[in-house]
Amino acid sequence: MAEDKNGDRSEVSDYSSEDEGTEDYRRGGYHAVRIGDTFKNGCYVVQTKLGWGHFSTVWLAWDTQRSRYVALKIQKSAQHYTEAAMDEIKILKQIAEGDPDDKKCVVKLLDHFKHSGPNGQHMCMVFEYLGDNLLTLIKYSDYRGIPLHMVKEISHHILVGLDYLHRELSIIHTDLKPENVLLLSMVDPSRDPTKSGASLVLPTRKDKVVAESVASKEIRSSNGDLTRNQKKKIRKRAKKAAQGCVGREASEENEIDSKTGGTEDTNADAKSNEVCGDEQANSSEVKDDAKRDGINNGNQGKERHRRGSRATRKKLLAEVDLRCKLVDFGNACWTYKQFTNDIQTRQYRCPEVILGSKYSTSADLWSFACICFELATGDVLFDPHSGENYDRDEW
Repeated sequence: MAEDKNGDRSEVSDYSSEDEGTEDYRRGGYHAVRIGDTFKNGCYVVQTKLGWGHFSTVWLAWDTQRSRYVALKIQKSAQHYTEAAMDEIKILKQIAEGDPDDKKCVVKLLDHFKHSGPNGQHMCMVFEYLGDNLLTLIKYSDYRGIPLHMVKEISHHILVGLDYLHRELSIIHTDLKPENVLLLSMVDPSRDPTKSGASLVLPTRKDKVVAESVASKEIRSSNGDLTRNQKKKIRKRAKKAAQGCVGREASEENEIDSKTGGTEDTNADAKSNEVCGDEQANSSEVKDDAKRDGINNGNQGKERHRRGSRATRKKLLAEVDLRCKLVDFGNACWTYKQFTNDIQTRQYRCPEVILGSKYSTSADLWSFACICFELATGDVLFDPHSGENYDRDEW
């Protein structure tokens, strides 16, 4: 179930990072997705790419049945990826069933199904749409760290999630890091693809896409959600378009088999401006060790330019909504059923795992403490390097 996390720090990258390349678009690998593609008999229409990882790609999609944005995670099709996805779904369903009021600060799985394509059968997961991850928050601080009162507020939400997972469900996340904690919204609202006023992509009968010219003021109320009448109009328009293309979809959808209990929506009333990710998604950022140093990275100037001037970044940071959720349970396990001893990303790996000893929920708390330090200072607490008689995973 665990993926090799010794090279990359994130299972899902930011959509602005380098793409996943074409090498794994083959039998057993990724499913090729185009903007406007539909899934589950026209229920989900792909709008834009959110991120990618070694397991999957993650896409912003429009839910035509409930008129909301969601994050669609499409797993590679090889058998071991499928099995890992089914374990993840089992954990995510348990998480959702125990949190009907959505107060536990953990991402919600909304739906899941199988999709058949040229490269095989892909497990698909649908999550609420969330915002930026904590690494993005650190970047907005220019790697100087954020004020302690903000660190405390974020810590509260993370601990609410961990307490729920550990005490109530006996689940260990095993890969806690800034990339796997997502804010409920974007640091810079103008970068939110769901609030940009961009056209809504819907399918047509000719298997192409049509951009519904809907201005942001027409489809969004002042708080970023759709009004009831607007939802009705968009739903009607989406269903009409989707019905025409259902029979012409390139690949057919199959409901998940009885092993995972079938498709279900555990949070039908989730807000249309919420996310997930990466999976997402939904939108974590992949960094090798050279990239993680950040300061000397040639791309940093471009990143800063995208985030505006220092004054702008400071203002956005001061106004950000610090509510957040834990995401990416692709490597999670139970205290009583563990899948591997190879857990955690290197910089957040606890001593007992390094030593090859038994681990439990305390492994997540070690990672949590590392995150707190990184939020406050802008730098990682531990930055392992190889030595003469050991490699950096034994550091």
